Amino acid sequence: MTMNQSGLEAVNRPMNVDDREHFARLASAVAKERDQSAFTALFDFFAPRLKSFLMRQGMDAGQAEDMAQEVMVVLWHKAHLYDPTKSSLSTWLFRIARNRRIDLARRDRGRKIDETDPLLQPSEPPSPDEGLEHDDREQQVREALKKLPQEQTELVRMAFFFGRTHTEISQETGLPLGTVKSRIRLAFAKLKTMLDDNRA
Repeated sequence: MTMNQSGLEAVNRPMNVDDREHFARLASAVAKERDQSAFTALFDFFAPRLKSFLMRQGMDAGQAEDMAQEVMVVLWHKAHLYDPTKSSLSTWLFRIARNRRIDLARRDRGRKIDETDPLLQPSEPPSPDEGLEHDDREQQVREALKKLPQEQTELVRMAFFFGRTHTEISQETGLPLGTVKSRIRLAFAKLKTMLDDNRA
């Protein structure tokens, strides 16, 4: 999901008491019903605001957008932890963004990057044939994902589209680490079978 024009326009729209109540209701719908339209409305409003906030904290636009999307993924998976009696949804989301930015800064401070490392050098661009093959394969994977149980699909997306470790997924979803590992392992076995069948 990317930040569309209506979301960008929302950055400049002031928030009032009615908005706060509206957003609390949308968050409740996400928590209780996994309501995708409610989540989309929240994403369109808050993701651009989070991106702007993170850029003001010194992050570049790409990093800020990635982290804003990560925060919204936390909302999707942990909306049940939000308590509207303690804070507005805005305060809750911006606190998550701030904490993640601090964690990232701490990790970066501990890294020493060797710019000559071959792993950091740009790779050769793929040939047109390789690009088409990659696109076709990606489409097959997306179609196969739709056939998995939702609890497996969500974990696979977190692990491989959002780059979460098994431990991070366990923390964000509240699932035991062993459950996360077994569901992802089972999902991969099913995906492999479906993709091998397509290839045959």
